[in-house]
Amino acid sequence: MDDLSFQFNIQKPNQANKPSKEIVVNNISEVVNEDELAINVEFILLPSKLAFSKINLDIYFEDQLLKSITLGIPQSSLLNDNFDFPIVLDMRGISAAKYLVRVEMFELWPSGEKLCFTSKEIIVEYVPKTKESRLVKIPVVKSVAGSNIAVASSSEKSVYLDIEQDLKKEIQSRRDLW
Repeated sequence: MDDLSFQFNIQKPNQANKPSKEIVVNNISEVVNEDELAINVEFILLPSKLAFSKINLDIYFEDQLLKSITLGIPQSSLLNDNFDFPIVLDMRGISAAKYLVRVEMFELWPSGEKLCFTSKEIIVEYVPKTKESRLVKIPVVKSVAGSNIAVASSSEKSVYLDIEQDLKKEIQSRRDLW
């Protein structure tokens, strides 16, 4: 059919006009408190939040994965396409230095492919308020909260995976094998 378009003077639709999905990390801000580091990730979903249902957020501290979080994007018309996601790290035992914090965000497809991948990093200068007797190299994620984003726990992730696998099996069984 593609070969016949020149004979009938039919214009092919331009693929470049389709809006592409994109996750843009606008800002990563940090606030150092007594023994914790509060990180706020501000991001926008383009062309709109309606194009996304779940995205993954991975946070790294000095190239060590601290936490991988699945975020459910609410489809409410009352919310806009800008989101912020705060994360609090327990920094007890971390020595004073400059540290690299990286945030990676992507949409994970059932095939395992990472779509709409984006990454942003900042350098945090951490100076502890109190000196600890025990030193550690990697902090612990103390709390994760989203004001308008649903965070899927590991048990919810397993339920989603089970549902997804059942759907795949059902689709596979409905196919006509010739």
